[in-house]
Amino acid sequence: MRIHVTFIDRVGITQEVLALLGARNLNLDAVEMVPPNVYIDAPTLQPQVLEELHHSLLQVHGVQTVTVIDILPSQRGRLQLDALLEAMSDPVLLLDDQARVLLANPAFERCCPSPPTQQVLGELFNDAALTGELLEHGFRLPMREVSLHGQSFLLDVVPLAGAAGALLTLYEPSRIGGSLSALQEQTDGFATLIGGSAPMRELVARAQRLAGLDAPLLIHGETGTGKELIARASHAASNRSGEPFLALNCAALPESLAESELFGYAPGAFTGAQRGGKPGLLELAGKGTVFLDEIGEMSPYLQAKLLRFLNDGSFRRIGGEREIRVGVRIISATHRDLKQMVAAGSFREDLYYRLNVLNLEVPPLRERGRDILTLAEAFLDQACKQIRRSPCRLAPSTHAALLEHRWPGNVRQLQNLIFRAAAICERPLIELADLDMRERQPAPGGDEDEPESLEASLARHERDLLSRLYARYPSSRRLAERLGTSHTAIAKRLRKYGIPEA
Repeated sequence: MRIHVTFIDRVGITQEVLALLGARNLNLDAVEMVPPNVYIDAPTLQPQVLEELHHSLLQVHGVQTVTVIDILPSQRGRLQLDALLEAMSDPVLLLDDQARVLLANPAFERCCPSPPTQQVLGELFNDAALTGELLEHGFRLPMREVSLHGQSFLLDVVPLAGAAGALLTLYEPSRIGGSLSALQEQTDGFATLIGGSAPMRELVARAQRLAGLDAPLLIHGETGTGKELIARASHAASNRSGEPFLALNCAALPESLAESELFGYAPGAFTGAQRGGKPGLLELAGKGTVFLDEIGEMSPYLQAKLLRFLNDGSFRRIGGEREIRVGVRIISATHRDLKQMVAAGSFREDLYYRLNVLNLEVPPLRERGRDILTLAEAFLDQACKQIRRSPCRLAPSTHAALLEHRWPGNVRQLQNLIFRAAAICERPLIELADLDMRERQPAPGGDEDEPESLEASLARHERDLLSRLYARYPSSRRLAERLGTSHTAIAKRLRKYGIPEA
């Protein structure tokens, strides 16, 4: 029988309580003190003895209540801990302050044929330096890759309060990929795509048909048309929707970085490499989708490595010898004419046909008719919320100009123009004069039909926006507050464009 005694804390009261139990020759399996409480586990205590004992305990000065309980606090805590560890699907270890294994959850024990509490941590993970590094850095280490009986995991270390040890959690690479995917902008599928024009209806109908087909998909369209949105929607509508969607812009990184991001690297692959190696997007995605944007900018070396992966589903990390096989789907996108690049010898023909099993063509904004107005109104509502200004709308006089504009930067350019207008115009109605619809003048001898590059267009709009607003909010802090962004970001942009002019 287990009893709970509450009392007014005073010196010696616990000894008096226990003396009463000892006088009745009761065996005590456990005594837990949490003043002003004492919990006692006395297996031989019988109900008739408890009745007499109850009266005697209440006679002790300071004792307030005596009640029967079903379990001691420590036992309840252990049951709760066991239930918590049982519910965790990832392998978990509890370490003491000397990095000795105290406890392993069932998921860990299923990965480890011998009891982990009887093994040295470094030997358990085949990493002799791990224990020393944990102790040296106070159990604060960046996530690293470890091997447990031939299976690769990412090790996450969380120090316990008071330097009492640490909690070690092992994640499969695809679990981390799922977390990364959740942090990225997500869509709920094709329902989030704005527009009801005939070209968009045709695109969505074809994309929905192709989404269920488990084969590589190539998306072609001009810069700024929303190719990544189509890729995300296709993933969300596929049978891989519960798996990660991870993206890599092939034009944004040099060859070496793009290779390590996509394929990962083995321990010691190069100077400065993360200890333990690093999985790439292909591993992190698991059975999900990897989106390769601007695939036309991929180097010949990476083209060959990607082709090998597409042929048999396996690859090697940089500096690695082990073949890794994953079941990801590749969706790629480009604004370049890959057929022309193949003819010119700058893109591999065999890779082109491997990527172009299924294909989609995203229409430019200028071909989408009144979708332009629908998008503009949606972007305007979004901008007002973002910069925390009262709602506004586009005047009817703006409609014709928006519909007739050529939109070389497509949807992205329209979104930028609308945001700029919402930020500058403080009236509830945005007029044509509030929209910067000017086209770039062609350079001498240049082609008048050649559009301004997206980067140049965005930079020009950003510079003009900041120049106009700075006159009203002549400090980086006030301007940052007006635009709903950080002071550091605004200060950096003001320096970039030389605002205010000297």
